[in-house]
Amino acid sequence: MSTIKTVLVEDSRLARNELKELIKNFDELELVGEAENVDKGFELIKNTQPDLLLLDINMPEKDGFELLEMLDEVPITVFTTAYDEYAIKSFEYNALDYLLKPINKKRFKKAIDKVKLKLEPTIEPNTSSAEKLTMASQIFIKDGERCWLVKIGEISHFEIVGNYTRVFFQNEKPMLYKSLNQVEEKLPEQNFFRANRQQIINTNYVQNVVPWFNGKLKLTMKNNDEIEVSRRQSYLFKDKMSL
Repeated sequence: MSTIKTVLVEDSRLARNELKELIKNFDELELVGEAENVDKGFELIKNTQPDLLLLDINMPEKDGFELLEMLDEVPITVFTTAYDEYAIKSFEYNALDYLLKPINKKRFKKAIDKVKLKLEPTIEPNTSSAEKLTMASQIFIKDGERCWLVKIGEISHFEIVGNYTRVFFQNEKPMLYKSLNQVEEKLPEQNFFRANRQQIINTNYVQNVVPWFNGKLKLTMKNNDEIEVSRRQSYLFKDKMSL
């Protein structure tokens, strides 16, 4: 990647101008757009698919946290704010960094170095359609008072729960307020597989496969969860995983 596509969402024109002056010092940053509120920022992010989001927290009508909740896929996020009381909450949202205004060049450089370090090992060629996520894509999940930014590649499996979907990653299993079918439409097909009506698995997290009843397979995931593959899908799974 030659440049880091950057979007700036900030309600203060003065603060936007100050950030734009900082951005000019870094050839690797390409400012692809700016917005003064959450709704315009949401449309801008959807249209430009940036790598980096510089996001103010305290804005009128909707705040920066609400913007993250609106997004299906969340760019690397660096919060910019004049209020230090949001710091703890920002890291609950897995923000990469938290810049307190006024922001100086040295502190801004530290944040950009973190961005470059995070982007470098995860860049994947964009061979899928714009609608498809990659293994490096991040999604935002809010369940109750807890929030996560999680990479698709770190999710072991999804499971249907009524009209919602439970997401399994690390030791967490929050609810995502989308149906399993909606989730499946966006997942990279080469890595995710519909095991049955209720579950989609990340094949990278399959630890063990054993024959089961009536031509079915039973999978053990790396977190020790066991998943039964339906008979029809067992044939497809064998085909998908064979040489």
